[in-house]
Amino acid sequence: MASLNVGNLGEYLREQRRNAQLSLRQLADAAGVSNPYLSQIERGLRKPSAEVLQQVAKALRISAETLYVRAGILDAERDLNEVETRAVILADPTLDERQKQVLLQIYESFRKENGFGSGEERASGTGTGDTATSAAAEDDDADDSDVGSDSDDSETGPRRTAG
Repeated sequence: MASLNVGNLGEYLREQRRNAQLSLRQLADAAGVSNPYLSQIERGLRKPSAEVLQQVAKALRISAETLYVRAGILDAERDLNEVETRAVILADPTLDERQKQVLLQIYESFRKENGFGSGEERASGTGTGDTATSAAAEDDDADDSDVGSDSDDSETGPRRTAG
């Protein structure tokens, strides 16, 4: 067969289409793609672009990110849990759009706090932590020297033994 290893995407799309009780033709019309093209995607013969996936996701009322992961556009290992969590939040019919966005912002802030933001954010977050730790250590040294701490005595101590 001439499958492009996107069968998982095709099977998932077929399942979502059936859950939405849409025919292949209805979904193709709603997504603005041709019926044969959508059929080929479902059978794993074509790998759609991110734009087509976004149109299909919108027509199915599901997360485009979930389709990106299944199509291999996003890294499945790293992003699947995050994508699924976001999808559940976005799909919750009991929340309005503002509440969904606030929840997503809180979720992202907790991920960053726990070191699971993007690699760039993680690196800068670690650097900030190290700088804060260094600054706190310097403050402690400065406070100690103001009251004649052991650090002053340690400097004087070696002079006495040497001299």
